[in-house]
Amino acid sequence: MKLEPIIVSLLDTDLYKFNMNQVIFHKHTNLSGEYYFRCRNAEVTFTEEMFREINEQIDHLCTLRFRKEELDYLRSIRFLKDDYVEFLRLWHPIRDYVQTSLSERHHLHVVIRGPLFSAMQFEIYLLEIINEVYFRMGFDYNMLLASAKERLDRKIGDFRSGKYTFRFAEFGCRRRLSREWLEVVVRRLAEETDRCVGTSNVYLAWKLGLTPVGTYAHEFVQMYQGIDSIPLAYTNHYAMEDWYDEYRGDNGTALTDTITTDLFLLDFNRAMVNNFTGVRHDSGDPFEWGEKIIAHYQKYGVDPRTKLLLFSDSLDFDRAQALYERFRDRAKVSFGIGTFCSNDTCAEALNIVIKLQTVNDRAVAKLSDSAGKSMCRDPEYLEYLKRSVAFRMSREKERYR
Repeated sequence: MKLEPIIVSLLDTDLYKFNMNQVIFHKHTNLSGEYYFRCRNAEVTFTEEMFREINEQIDHLCTLRFRKEELDYLRSIRFLKDDYVEFLRLWHPIRDYVQTSLSERHHLHVVIRGPLFSAMQFEIYLLEIINEVYFRMGFDYNMLLASAKERLDRKIGDFRSGKYTFRFAEFGCRRRLSREWLEVVVRRLAEETDRCVGTSNVYLAWKLGLTPVGTYAHEFVQMYQGIDSIPLAYTNHYAMEDWYDEYRGDNGTALTDTITTDLFLLDFNRAMVNNFTGVRHDSGDPFEWGEKIIAHYQKYGVDPRTKLLLFSDSLDFDRAQALYERFRDRAKVSFGIGTFCSNDTCAEALNIVIKLQTVNDRAVAKLSDSAGKSMCRDPEYLEYLKRSVAFRMSREKERYR
């Protein structure tokens, strides 16, 4: 079974890839990195036919270049700068940076190695390819599509009936059923409800005239672990300093959980509270997190109702509504909903990720608020990072006791 090209535009990625990449382009072009693919569904395997198709799709991806009209659109995004967009005129995905293999047990392995400003861009494209190949070649696609349409109809009906009253952005391109289906989802949610504020997918934002949404991901904070001069337990501080220096308060939603929210809050001081418009949740109990963030704002005399709480951790629509009802009168509340927008079918969705694992040949790690979402290929380094975080936390408690 031969598929049509899955990626047809280099805009077909999450906005935060461009946001993060611009900071790297301006400040950290000397960094190199390694990214590794992981499928968290224990029993999932890939056939030889799927493996060949994935590689052919990657080959096609690496023939693409940004077109003039796409670059013009990127220039229209207020915080993307002309010199960075000119760099993208020259940039393209390089096939040599991606290695793939299939184990004897048919588990898929993907590694991306290269300059960080280039290697990081592969993540979303590859996840889109892998997910679509898996579902188109491993299932009755028409059956999946029919179930997805039924579930989308129900969601739209629930917005119209008033069951759902929250605002959200679509965040699901990395695990979408297909490129065509994601466009249907985003178009219908935007046209048939007044609750969808935009999409993380830059191509669809451009095509449909919607707002592209996104700030930065865990990899942005992780990369500072690979810089020799930066103490491990202070990477949030340096990441936020660089982000503010680049964007000057625009594009200002901070991610809290790369090396635990408790540590993040030590660096989310009065200046950063004022510099950033809000924070994003991506692991741990979201209700507890929301209370903790509100208390943190209040500690600095900031009215939480002026700040954004953005929830984005594996949300379905019922969960989002419950969170909205809890916090809607106490803060600005919004949601990024991924898989339950883009791949809600009668089949179990894939839980696939591609994570940064080394920077300049040094291990890096995500140490989230949920143990199952932590990822590191070097157990010794992970323990060292945990000790570094614990040491700073205990020292700060002693200082303010």
